[in-house]
Amino acid sequence: MSKSCKGLAMELVKCLSESDCVKVEKRSFRECAGEKSPCIPSECVGLRETYFNCKRGQVDMRARIRGNKGY
Repeated sequence: MSKSCKGLAMELVKCLSESDCVKVEKRSFRECAGEKSPCIPSECVGLRETYFNCKRGQVDMRARIRGNKGY
């Protein structure tokens, strides 16, 4: 269960590493992932929300019994 969100995390890091926030502004992944700036593509924002829901599903007891949805 702890590795069920690992694929999403890797895609999010890959998406953020190709964004202007990391390349041009030389900011860390954590800073870029934590804000809603125009230099972050909408794909990365969608991946961030999906990753958040995946991690939240790991602590929800109903989801722990049934397993995470999707990915």
